[in-house]
Amino acid sequence: MHHQSEEMKRCIETCLACYQECLSMAMTHCLEMGGEHTKPDHFRLMMACAEICRTSAHFMLIGTPHHKHTCRECAEICRECAADCERVGDMESCVDACRRCAESCEKMAA
Repeated sequence: MHHQSEEMKRCIETCLACYQECLSMAMTHCLEMGGEHTKPDHFRLMMACAEICRTSAHFMLIGTPHHKHTCRECAEICRECAADCERVGDMESCVDACRRCAESCEKMAA
């Protein structure tokens, strides 16, 4: 029987919150703002971030030890996304969600 630790449960929640934040921010805020917000590299990074967050949460939920790999990658992409969202500006909620997720995923990947 696979048992999720409290730390893993928090990481799943953090990943899902970041997935939701990146996806909704990209699809509403960024598309409406245009300019830097919709440049291909930035937009792709946001989509990649949302997807790796969702995948990491999924891997933890199904209880595969491979979550360590997805969490490591997730932390890296989240840090990159946070930095890029900060650069673009006016995206603090996304920056915060990405940083929280990166920290949580780094612990799970260790």
